[in-house]
Amino acid sequence: MARQRLRVPDGTSIALVLQGGGALGAYQAGVFDELSQTRLEPNWIAGISIGALNACVIAGNKPKDRIEKLQEFWQRISAPNWLPPTTFGLQAGWEPRDPAARSWLDSLEAWRAVIEGQRGFYTPRNWLAFGGMVGAEDPAKVSWYDTGPMLETLNSMCDFKRVNQGDLRVSVGAVNVATGQLEYFDNRRQELRAEHFLASGALPPSFPAVEIDGNYYWDGGVVSNTPLSYVMEQCTAPQRLILQVDLWNAEGALPETLLDVSERTKEVQYASRTRQVTQMHRIQQHYHRVIRELLERMPKDHSSDDPWVRHARAMSTTSKTSLVHLTYRDMALIGHFKDYQFGRIAIHDHMEAGRRDMRQALANPQWFEMPSGHDTFNVHSVDPSVIKDQETN
Repeated sequence: MARQRLRVPDGTSIALVLQGGGALGAYQAGVFDELSQTRLEPNWIAGISIGALNACVIAGNKPKDRIEKLQEFWQRISAPNWLPPTTFGLQAGWEPRDPAARSWLDSLEAWRAVIEGQRGFYTPRNWLAFGGMVGAEDPAKVSWYDTGPMLETLNSMCDFKRVNQGDLRVSVGAVNVATGQLEYFDNRRQELRAEHFLASGALPPSFPAVEIDGNYYWDGGVVSNTPLSYVMEQCTAPQRLILQVDLWNAEGALPETLLDVSERTKEVQYASRTRQVTQMHRIQQHYHRVIRELLERMPKDHSSDDPWVRHARAMSTTSKTSLVHLTYRDMALIGHFKDYQFGRIAIHDHMEAGRRDMRQALANPQWFEMPSGHDTFNVHSVDPSVIKDQETN
């Protein structure tokens, strides 16, 4: 399938919105790889959890180096602790073809991630201390794992001067442990450090809270696993193109075992927010447009000093939004441990699925155009079943 060369009108805000999902985040790297082959360059990237870590690597490197650095990042954190990170690449061709063998290998990789940790990401604490259950003076040590290795990874792979002064607006969400409020760290408002991105992915109780300026923060996914609402509320551009890349599918089969229940619970918990936020903002933008149309039809001599008229004008909008929604549905079938199975084979599969889904989106250039007529908010979703049919025929 030929890659599309897309253009959007000047002044359009192009936002890449990345959901959290652990190891499934390699799907986002595949999406960005395919997207980078076009002229469609995001000017805003927002992330939660693993989406924030991907955002850090993207924003912290020159545009020409971003794909290579994303590959290096995923190769580093998917390496077994007992092997150098460059021993094997992320290429296909050496995975087991037998489903039973693949299932066994996936289970082994997940077990290894729990027992050994992940190189360049996290290491187990003293298991005899039960992850801080016996008490710890430092809140940043009350967890099963130490995420110090990820802090080192981000500092070694990302130029934070570029993160803060580069061409991309960067926003990542984390939860203030004391207040329970979701807060956003934004390079248009403050200087971002590796700790801000680490905080966005500090999922308790596995990972510890991260201290920033005297406050402690957990993974933003504890409250909302997508920064979509923040982007919609903060963006003032008259034309908005949003690429929402989700890692959890809200739709799924009825669970048959307790492990199925665990998996399905995570899918619903971490995926449903996107659907809710999208619908809320679609309705909100529609009524803001209705207010604008009504104001245009008011008598010209109507007093503009009326406080309700001023309030209505402040609420009204002529902005338009196109949202292209990609959800990892095709390959995220490893099982209940799919978000912490960092094996090289799984990571490769996640990336390939992201590339494939992005190619389908790019094959529909009309999705990237602004709504026409009275429409103000369009949503287009990639359907992996279409890809399968195309590959079969």
